[in-house]
Amino acid sequence: MSLYAVEPLELIQSLALKLREFEVVKPPKGSEFWKTAFFKELAPVDHENFWYIRCASLLRRMGKTDGVGVNRLKKVYGGRNRRGSASSHSAKGSGKIIRLALQQLEKANLVVKTEKNGRIISKEGRSLLERIAYSIIRTKK
Repeated sequence: MSLYAVEPLELIQSLALKLREFEVVKPPKGSEFWKTAFFKELAPVDHENFWYIRCASLLRRMGKTDGVGVNRLKKVYGGRNRRGSASSHSAKGSGKIIRLALQQLEKANLVVKTEKNGRIISKEGRSLLERIAYSIIRTKK
């Protein structure tokens, strides 16, 4: 339950630093030019850390839910598509970024793909989340 006891931003930043140590988790070639959704105007400004932050955010999100697929995560990482003088609509985020990040997390044995429930966090992934959360709690005391 320590996952819920820490601030999400602190957990994601600490987890992103830890994910840099995994050699299979690395930004794909050309990813510094990718936008995170079609309605965005620019790619992320902090493109050196973006990939690790997104992977950490995905891992945290999967730690909070049971089974999740790419389509549901696209809705989570979506936003508002502003259409000029017309009314705004919600829009989904980039599926390729989410899919590639999940595939890398699978290779690092942090996520497991199931037949019916989509992807779930593995025991190693849960352990990593809990260890980082406990270390954040200990440093605050």
